[in-house]
Amino acid sequence: MPGYIIHLAVGKEYAKNNEIKNIEEFEKGIIAPDLIDKDDKYKSHYGPNSSNPNLNKFIEKKGISTNYNEGYFIHLLTDYLFYNKFLKEWNFAIYEDYDKLNAKLIEKYNINVPSEIQKIVKYKNGELTVLNEEELYKFIACVGKISARKIVKQYNNVQEEVSNEFEI
Repeated sequence: MPGYIIHLAVGKEYAKNNEIKNIEEFEKGIIAPDLIDKDDKYKSHYGPNSSNPNLNKFIEKKGISTNYNEGYFIHLLTDYLFYNKFLKEWNFAIYEDYDKLNAKLIEKYNINVPSEIQKIVKYKNGELTVLNEEELYKFIACVGKISARKIVKQYNNVQEEVSNEFEI
């Protein structure tokens, strides 16, 4: 999973490009899928794991008619695109990269860290080993320009269409 702060940065960009009436509820939805025990991520991601969430299943069960659900969907979409389109390699060092990027992302995207994750988010110094900072900013901008409402309205198979349409 991308770190909480990456998810919130995507959410900030998304909110700039889409009309979100209740930002607080939207941000709760953005972080909700990861506020669950790691053994239950398949439940909160509607798929086998956080790297392969089932977007169609979420839409069928919940839809995106509330800001919370729209934020939740953007979280799942971000996970899907991050692992299947953006990330070139994965290893455990990525978690260190998240910690090294958190302060920069908070400043760049003017993120207020929600109380639910203030004790979870970590901050470290050092060079990135897995992620490329500039490429990550491009990823955040790209996902932030997506319209979940348009995707849900246009596509029968959200997972397949998103995979085909969006190049990161």
